[in-house]
Amino acid sequence: MKRIDRLFTKRHRSAGFVFLLFVVMAGAFWPLQPSSAAIRRLTYTALGDSIAFGLYAPPGHAYVPLYAGYLQSDLSLPVLLLPLGIPAWTSGDLLNALRTNSLFRTAVFFSDVVTWDIGGNDLIRNARSFYKAKICGGADNQQCLRDAVQTFESNWDGIINEILTLRRSRPTLVRTMDIYNPFVDVDQASDTWPGDSGNDFQVVNGYLDQVNSYIAATASARHIAYAPVHQAFNGPTGTDDPGDKGLLGFDRIHPNAAGHALIAQLLRSLGYTPIIP
Repeated sequence: MKRIDRLFTKRHRSAGFVFLLFVVMAGAFWPLQPSSAAIRRLTYTALGDSIAFGLYAPPGHAYVPLYAGYLQSDLSLPVLLLPLGIPAWTSGDLLNALRTNSLFRTAVFFSDVVTWDIGGNDLIRNARSFYKAKICGGADNQQCLRDAVQTFESNWDGIINEILTLRRSRPTLVRTMDIYNPFVDVDQASDTWPGDSGNDFQVVNGYLDQVNSYIAATASARHIAYAPVHQAFNGPTGTDDPGDKGLLGFDRIHPNAAGHALIAQLLRSLGYTPIIP
């Protein structure tokens, strides 16, 4: 018990975290990775930001529990869900947790399924806000956007490395997704920095395209299937506003029940290899 106690800092001493740690550490007494034919349950860890957390989604209708339900029904196996989405987290926050937080590392280590979404706060919330406030830096007021892309790419590589290293000796269903833009209509109607490469949407979307292209390329190179959420929410040209398509909640930022259902279905459509051929 002393060893378990040391895994917690004071800020994690809530009833929810205590229960979660108990469940995860209990996994140490289960088989680490039985063969596909012998699997009796799936442990699913969901990492990410407020979208993985299900902020503002109706109870049970966020993509994480929906996808857990698909896992259970499609594979006819019970699923132990470990929800570790944290609102407002950036790629740096998630990478730091995977490197230093024993709760996160233990959860991933014992998981048969790992999903994550991250990056929207890096670019769409933080850097975009600085750009629109005209404090982004650089002669074109876009330096923070360039920095955000560079930082995200480095963190993204680190996140993949940590997850795959923790699971390197066992077949694991690893899934991720790219990033949608909830501000298409708002930014199409705004031109914060006249004389640059266009209106606010054209500026920010150029950097978002870089990020999503990097997600696609690195996921493919590391044999990780990813859900094309950007295309589903923003259309093939990226110019559709997901709020106009009925996919966002009252804040016009986070997915509503329909948006989360779409994300869960996109993850489901990727199949269940390698845990189930």
